[in-house]
Amino acid sequence: MSRVGKLPISLDTAQADLSNKDFVSIKGAKTSLVVKRVDGVDVKLEDKKLVLNISKTDKKTKSLYGLQRALLQNAVHGVTKGFVKVLELNGVGYRAAVNGKKLDLSLGYSHPISYPIPEGIEIKVDKQTSISIMGASKELVGQVAAKIRGFRPPEPYLGKGVKYNTEVIKRKAGKSAGK
Repeated sequence: MSRVGKLPISLDTAQADLSNKDFVSIKGAKTSLVVKRVDGVDVKLEDKKLVLNISKTDKKTKSLYGLQRALLQNAVHGVTKGFVKVLELNGVGYRAAVNGKKLDLSLGYSHPISYPIPEGIEIKVDKQTSISIMGASKELVGQVAAKIRGFRPPEPYLGKGVKYNTEVIKRKAGKSAGK
């Protein structure tokens, strides 16, 4: 049995809709998220807390028990507080700007990059070199941040590129001059 799966999930200000047998709907003040249910894991609402129990005892269900709880916990956290990832642009002339539903990036290529902002994601450019990605879905926030980072990943020699604000780049020494 999973130690993670046994823990109840406090709903705080969120509301859970368990009427559908295939999905659990979590509603918050601004948004709502839908989490797919795992076969063999029962979800019940007790005293403003979600409690998970296993009805099947096969290997697959046991392995997905903790995952189901983590997905529900992320959904509750997302609709109440939200998730944020911060990216930094390091390099001469590297800039970012939000224009309507698009993020315009200048990353040292011969052309600007225009990235359409997906539904459910809010992007703020604090400075020209700092991008904050916010949203209710942890998966979508991480996916968007990884996609933007992928346009120009940080390189180890000069450290230029797009990196997470918590990321540490392992630097390499350049060519040695001399024989």
